Amino acid sequence: MSNKREKLLTEFQAPTTQEWLDKIQVDLKGADFEKRLVWRTNEGFTVQPFYRREDVLKLKTPEALPGEFPFVRGNKKDNNIWYIRQDIVADDAKAANAKAKDVLNKGIDSLGFRIPGDKVNAEFVETLLDGICCDIVEVNFNTCKRHTLELAQLLVAYFEKKGYDKEKVVGSVDFDPMEKMVMKGKDVTPILATAPQLIETLKDYPNFRCITVNSEALNNAGAYIVQELGYALAWGNEYLQQLVDAGVDVDLAAKKIKFNMGVSENYFMELAKFRAARMLWAQIVKQYEPKCDCACQMIVNATTSCYNQTLFDSYVNLLRSQTEAMSAALGGVHSMVVVPFDATYEVPTDFSERIARNQQLLLKEECHFGQIVDPGAGSYYIEYLTDSLAVEAWKIFLKVEDEGGFLAAVKAGSIQDDINATNAKRHGDAAKRKEFLLGTNQFPNFTEVSEGKKPLTCACGCGQAEAAEFKAINSTRLAADFEDLRIHTEGAKTPTAFMLTIGNLAMRQARAQFSCNFLACAGYKVIDNLGFKTVEEGVDAALKAGADIVVLCSSDDEYAEYAVPAFKYLDNRAMFVVAGAPACMDDLKAAGIENFIHVKCNVLETLKEYNQKLGI
Repeated sequence: MSNKREKLLTEFQAPTTQEWLDKIQVDLKGADFEKRLVWRTNEGFTVQPFYRREDVLKLKTPEALPGEFPFVRGNKKDNNIWYIRQDIVADDAKAANAKAKDVLNKGIDSLGFRIPGDKVNAEFVETLLDGICCDIVEVNFNTCKRHTLELAQLLVAYFEKKGYDKEKVVGSVDFDPMEKMVMKGKDVTPILATAPQLIETLKDYPNFRCITVNSEALNNAGAYIVQELGYALAWGNEYLQQLVDAGVDVDLAAKKIKFNMGVSENYFMELAKFRAARMLWAQIVKQYEPKCDCACQMIVNATTSCYNQTLFDSYVNLLRSQTEAMSAALGGVHSMVVVPFDATYEVPTDFSERIARNQQLLLKEECHFGQIVDPGAGSYYIEYLTDSLAVEAWKIFLKVEDEGGFLAAVKAGSIQDDINATNAKRHGDAAKRKEFLLGTNQFPNFTEVSEGKKPLTCACGCGQAEAAEFKAINSTRLAADFEDLRIHTEGAKTPTAFMLTIGNLAMRQARAQFSCNFLACAGYKVIDNLGFKTVEEGVDAALKAGADIVVLCSSDDEYAEYAVPAFKYLDNRAMFVVAGAPACMDDLKAAGIENFIHVKCNVLETLKEYNQKLGI
């Protein structure tokens, strides 16, 4: 056997970019390249259908090394291991402790405790942490911001009592008063003065952070990726600037800041987001001239999104959160929380929490995502996305700085207006099916009912009732409008929609499938059919089936023949709908036909109108 290595590809000439474009243009057969293949993102830049080495030669990101400034390729040099975190509501210290110890035996190595403000005391902390090795397991705490300093002092006392090595205690307390300001419009500026004391309390614990940027709240309010990224950077910079102005050493201040970011379903772009975030944050911190580059590292806990979770067809939430978890893992986050698939409508069950844990364990232990440093590095597409997101997010960061910083922008309401506008646009796009939610506004489960499920609501447990001083962010899940409609429909007599299929076989089948999906979004019972020889036969069958709606499904050309006779024969005994927007629509309207469903319809508003006509 010859040891000579054959270079098999040398006989093939590499095509140029122009040759690729020429070939694509031939395959498009005259269609517009820009309209058909170029993706115009919501993030402010376009994405081409392919990228080549020449596209990234001008970028700086491929030159970076893992574990080195500006940390675009991650904070670690030799692995990509992240903490698998589960959050626990700690209303009862003993019960929360038992649950924590149970999940620690099931793959969890990071705990997040949410403690009511009125429960913060030494006895509660000791009971909560009993038997938990805080120098082995990452521990994170969240309580009312007015009690965060007190909690930190109790934790330090507990750690010292246990004799833990201060460098081995990893975790955080969540102190982020500005989250309440931006999300609820509540003026809690006096609490900001607590931050330097909090850092002083925890200064001897180098891996325990206490100033947080909860930009996941923006993600769950519908923010686009670049908005969350840009505002998170401005948010963190506001804290850093305030701390430095208060006399806190910049290295210490930067090392106490932690980012809690959301992660949505846009797989590659979310992966690139975390890379861009580390790079930009490192550049921001560098401007404060820290003594060590390690102060420029961004520590991120990622939480899968609640914004796209659904009450109906809720197992699809597993698909959404799994791709989100993959993005976060490959993006090199410090820790991760996977939201259980049922969190939208109930307190997560043991089953759903187990699945959520296993989603991360699958990626870490079976897919070996933790073994490879920055798996996305070198991908022309991911490098392009990283750079493009950084450019657009930096524009947002500079805009906020021009407004006087994050706090000033929050008080002025510009950030809230921006996120609310995006949320409203996304709800509008979902209503028109320009943004798909599988199982909700596209391909709903025809037979599913809510079975009493209702969206959960949450309330602050701090017991304080500050007046809203600023604008607030309207945080509503993308599926909420359709879910409200469907639950409302269930509360009445569920309408039956009958597909009167006739004429051209391919068109009638396609239109029937479209109409079934359209009407099932409101929870209507749909009856499809193989076809009828005459419209009279179809109408008779529909009335025999108890139809409340008869949908004529045929080709555009044949509607001129079938629609008016079918409408007249039905004679208002049920609602009549034409599937499509035929050229003869004006003539059909002149004959008294009012209802048409097609791809340009606002699905949500159309279904609300039909409910009203049906007396629902």
